[in-house]
Amino acid sequence: MESAILFADNVIRDGQSAAILAINPEKVIKCQDDADFHGLIDQAGLLIPDGIGVVLVARIMGERGIKRVPGAELMPGLCELAEKKGYTVFLFGAAPEVNALTAEKIQARYPGINIIGKQHGYIVPEEMDGFIDRLKQLSPNILFVALGSPKQEEWIMRHLPDIKVGICQGVGGTFDVISGKVRRAPGFIRSMHLEWLYRLLANPARLVRQTALPRFVWKVLVSLISGNKHIATRG
Repeated sequence: MESAILFADNVIRDGQSAAILAINPEKVIKCQDDADFHGLIDQAGLLIPDGIGVVLVARIMGERGIKRVPGAELMPGLCELAEKKGYTVFLFGAAPEVNALTAEKIQARYPGINIIGKQHGYIVPEEMDGFIDRLKQLSPNILFVALGSPKQEEWIMRHLPDIKVGICQGVGGTFDVISGKVRRAPGFIRSMHLEWLYRLLANPARLVRQTALPRFVWKVLVSLISGNKHIATRG
């Protein structure tokens, strides 16, 4: 987590631009099935190990120091950084009421933060050019994009070169969590790395997405048996 926040701070201070995207077993499998999505992931400035599955596999394959960096915790960390350093923030995504409430919650938690704009995710295609122009004019230091995957990755990589923000983080459903619409797993469940199970039980519709897990495990086993440490992340 500390390294991810330091990365963001360095990018902003240096006047650069970079995307921070999350990786979990589901996205690893999607990278193998979808070359276009794989290309989007490869363009990220930083990939954070959001799922415990990728953390465990990375450790098995030699990355002993790697730790989980949940996107839902990195976003508050970046908001704290923004308050401390005076960086500007823009919130894009989620339903209108969730977007507005997220801004209120963040402002209350970090009173010194400068949220220079917000836009819900239900923007129609014919309004997108105007929205992009607005972002260009504001040039926020940090842009949080909550459109869900793979839509947010596609949007970020398509528009990031034009809007020239500092850090653009794809945050998935984090606005729902911050606004209070969705509850994260209790701390003791997160400490046992069972947040994925909690989310599945709370929303059984996620079961279809979780079918990627058995494939992920199988490909990891094949990697270990073959001695090819790249087969788990490459098709």
